[in-house]
Amino acid sequence: MALRLMYITNQPDVALIAEAVGVDRIFLDMEYIGKTLRQGGMDTVQCRHTLDDIAAVRRVLTRAQLLVRCNPVHDATADYSSTEEEIEGILQNGADIIMLPYFKTAAEVTRFVKAVGGRATTMLLVETPEAVACMDEVLAIDGIDEVHIGLNDLSLGYRKKFMFELLADGTVEALCEKFRRCGIPYGFGGIASLGRGVLHSEYIIAEHYRLGSTCAILSRSFCDMNHVESLDAARILFKNGLQSIREYELFCATQSPEFFQKNREILCDCVNHIVQEIEK
Repeated sequence: MALRLMYITNQPDVALIAEAVGVDRIFLDMEYIGKTLRQGGMDTVQCRHTLDDIAAVRRVLTRAQLLVRCNPVHDATADYSSTEEEIEGILQNGADIIMLPYFKTAAEVTRFVKAVGGRATTMLLVETPEAVACMDEVLAIDGIDEVHIGLNDLSLGYRKKFMFELLADGTVEALCEKFRRCGIPYGFGGIASLGRGVLHSEYIIAEHYRLGSTCAILSRSFCDMNHVESLDAARILFKNGLQSIREYELFCATQSPEFFQKNREILCDCVNHIVQEIEK
C-alpha cells in the first residue's frame, strides 16, 4: 500500500495543488506552546497556524484529509485556552484528524482522546523519551487511531546529533514493532524528493516499506513555498516530486527481504558518516 503523504501548508491555493497531484493529507500546525524553547536555534518549521486557517483550507478540499496538530495537553492560562477548548475549535472548523504532539504520560493521552471524543481520527506524535518509556501503557488506551514518530524532537530528547540516528540505532524499529502488534497504523519522520535530503529519501522510503509504515510527511525541502517563485512552479514541483516518489514506492513493493536488508546497511553507513562529519 502506498504511503499516505502529508504536506504542511495553510495556503488554500497550495493545498489545492497538493491535493490535485495526490497528497493524501493537508497538515495544519497550531502547535506553539513550548516549541520555540525546545527547538531554539534549529532549522525547523514553526508555523503558528490558526482556526481561521483550518476553516479556509477546509472549504477548498474535496479529497485530501485535513490534519491539524494541536498544542501539547495544557490547562487554560491568561495567554491561551485549555486543551479541551482548543480541540473543540479545531473540530468545529472541520479537522478530519487531530495530532497530539509532545506528550510524556498516558494520562495526557487519555485526556486528549476524551477531548476528541471520537469526532475525528486521533494521531499521537511520539517525540519524547518519556513517551517511548510509557508506550505500552499508552497503547492500552482505547481511542488511539494512528501513531507517528517525530524524529526532530525525539532525537533532541535522546541528545542525538542527527535525527536519523534513531532509524539506524533501532529506536524507530522497536516502536514500529509495538504499534504493529497492536494493529495501529504508524509512520515516522519526513521525506524529501528523490535524491535530496542530507540522507537521500530513497533510503528512508525503503525503510518505511521494510518497517510496515503507512505514512510520512513531505519535508519542507520537497516544496518550500518561501523559495518558489509562483504557483505554476509549485505545481510542477509537486507533480514531478510525487510521481517520482510513487514510482519508487512501486519499485519497493516488489523487492525481496535481501534488498531491504542491504538498504538498511547502506542507510546505517550513511548515518554514521553524517554523524562523524558533524562531530568534526
